[in-house]
Amino acid sequence: MRGDSLRTELLRRIEDARPDYNADSVRAVIESGPYFGIFRDNYFIGGIPIGGPVRRDNANVKFQISIIHRLTKSRLPFDTYLFLQFTQKTIWNVLEESLPMRDLNFNPGVGLGHLIVYHNKYIGHALFMLEHESNGKDGPASRSWNKVSLSSTLLLNRHMEMQLKAWIPIVDGENNRNILRYSGLAQMGLLYRTDNRRVQAGMLATWRAHSFSFNTQWELSLKISRHANQYLFFQYYNGYGENLLDYDRFKSVLRLGMVIKPEGFSIY
Repeated sequence: MRGDSLRTELLRRIEDARPDYNADSVRAVIESGPYFGIFRDNYFIGGIPIGGPVRRDNANVKFQISIIHRLTKSRLPFDTYLFLQFTQKTIWNVLEESLPMRDLNFNPGVGLGHLIVYHNKYIGHALFMLEHESNGKDGPASRSWNKVSLSSTLLLNRHMEMQLKAWIPIVDGENNRNILRYSGLAQMGLLYRTDNRRVQAGMLATWRAHSFSFNTQWELSLKISRHANQYLFFQYYNGYGENLLDYDRFKSVLRLGMVIKPEGFSIY
């Protein structure tokens, strides 16, 4: 098979986590695929706080845009791929007068992607990244930090996927020197998919430094159409660090909306 037919077949096998594809087939998908694509989930969700009063300044919309661009067509040494990524997360207070954007978090990064192969079988991928995150504000509202991060995604079986990420922080923001106490040093996620991928459920736990406590994010995605990549999306966030401006404020928020997910896998 060549071109689109090769890519479609191999993506189907990868999504199903079947044991009969090899690492060379996965590399062929990457090198024949587009340079530009979706990196993380792209969503638009709105909701209200749980366990407290609902006010105009805490019932809001959160949306995220995340894209990636592969910089190399073929593999680099050590079986890696070079890429750029950009993710923007926004908290939008739509119920307040003039509909102000509460906080915009910009997260550009450059990284290397590497296939994780065992006995010539693809079982996941790893990403090494240099990341910057800031909210673009000045004065007392300014927040920023940098990370050297290492993450991996492992296919446990045809239904389960595990995600691990840890980072070395470089905190350069004068107004968020204690950000590690709230936004942490590492995270672990689990994702479950049904056979037809119509239903996906996930959990992400971020370890807060200096204590044995976690920020948690729970998600449920229901595919609207078999042939579409849009999902009805439920998200529950509980903890600190949901956005940079309010990184030290506890939030328990349930939101509902739509999400577009990366197709298959995103190594580049």
